[in-house]
Order: sequence, then C-alpha cells, then structure tokens
Amino acid sequence: MAARNLLRRRVAGGLALLAPMAGVHAAQTLDVRDGVIAEAFVSTREPTRVRIEGSSIHDVFGNVQSASCGSASGAMPEPAAAPAAGAAEVLVECDLEKGEIYLRPLGDSDKPINLFVSSPHATYTLLLRRTDTPADTLVLRDRSLPSADAAAARPGGAAPSPIRRLKALLVAMASGQLPPDLRAEVVERDIPLWQQVRFTLKQRVEGRGLVGEHYALQNLGSDPIVLAEQEFDREGAGVAAVAIEHHTLRPGERTDVYVLRSGEGP
Repeated sequence: MAARNLLRRRVAGGLALLAPMAGVHAAQTLDVRDGVIAEAFVSTREPTRVRIEGSSIHDVFGNVQSASCGSASGAMPEPAAAPAAGAAEVLVECDLEKGEIYLRPLGDSDKPINLFVSSPHATYTLLLRRTDTPADTLVLRDRSLPSADAAAARPGGAAPSPIRRLKALLVAMASGQLPPDLRAEVVERDIPLWQQVRFTLKQRVEGRGLVGEHYALQNLGSDPIVLAEQEFDREGAGVAAVAIEHHTLRPGERTDVYVLRSGEGP
C-alpha cells in the first residue's frame, strides 16, 4: 500500500515519464471509413473481439452464424442469417451491454471473410484474413468522426491538456479508483518480454481518448535487474507515458508497470 501511495504522489508531482515511445502491447487498430474496404486479420482458432472506438456496434451483416445476439428491445439486432447457397463463414457472438462483437471463423477455407459492421454513424466494410494467431482485439477507428477530445471538452472551455489527462488516468489506475467514464477490462495474460522475467498484462483501461495498460513484472532469475522506462520502447504504436513502481528488482521481487497511449492516434 505504501508503494502504491508513493507512485500516486510521484504522478501527482509530475515525476512520471511522459515521452513519445512505441507500444509494448496493443490491439489491432484499423482505420476505417464508411464505404471503404478495410483489411485486417482474425485468428483461425481463437475469438477476435471487434469494437468501434468511441462508438458501439449496432448491426452486423454478412455470411454469419449468430450464437448469442438476442433481439431484446434496445439491444443489438440479430445478425443477418447466412445465405441458403452456402454455409456460414464466421460465428458472431455479441456483448449487448458494450456494443461489441466476437468473431470466430468457421470451416477450413482460406477465403477472406467479408463483413459489414454498422454503428449509429456509419457502416464499415471489413475484409478479414484468417491467420494462426492468439486471441486479439480489433479496434475500428474512424478519423472522419469528431474526436473524443472534442466531445470531452468542458462546456465553455477547452479540453484538458494531454499531459493532465495522462496524469489523471495514471493516478486513477494506480489507486484502483476509476471514474465511471473509464472502462476497465481484466486481462491476466502473460506477454513474452525477456528471459527470467514474467510480464503479465493485468488490466486494460479505456476512456477519454486514452488507453492504459497495467502490467506486473516479476524477476524470476537469480540476479537483480534494473528497469528503465525506455526498455519498453517497441515499434508499433505510440506510447505517451510509462511509469514503473520499483526500478530495481531482486530475485523473486515484482513491480507494477503502467503503459499509457493515445487511443486516437496523431
């Protein structure tokens, strides 16, 4: 508890590292636009979560089979049934509360899956190629829509500065007290990093145009290790902030690592 309070004080005092870096771990982020085909990958053996950044999925069209998309009032409609001429290409399951879907390809065909995903604002055309990868999340990002920053701007004033938003998210994650406008997802998945180290993604938090990832890093080796924020730099996605609770770990010790990045891109 004392270490967690120390991290909160460091963040509040502006001592957390705030610098452009690449992401440690990120979902597939796909730029989409109404009427334009966008290509992405889906796992052949695990479900792929699909969501729309800043919006919700209201309908799904294609050669699909639905497993859990009810038609209760106000909920996501049942996806269109598969054409009689052929078997369904993909199983669709719906998270009605979050407005998200989960996809799992059907059959052994290598043919790409064509899918139409609709939000209240647009319909996106997806060309999904099958690949033998673990479960993943596909985030649809429409840059043509108003940004989350503009929507979050306070009446009569400007939106909070990027650094203030980063600090606020980091303090909320470190304290475990998340405001209602932030959405948290418990993950508990080990991420390959270095030998003699366990690196576990514990939680993912989204909201206010930002994505925060909470990792637990444990030293499994026989020698102490020293951590630096720059060591989490990786090509792929821009990271705006990294905070490490303990920079030196003796054998068996662990620390919390927080990685924050923009959920909207530049």
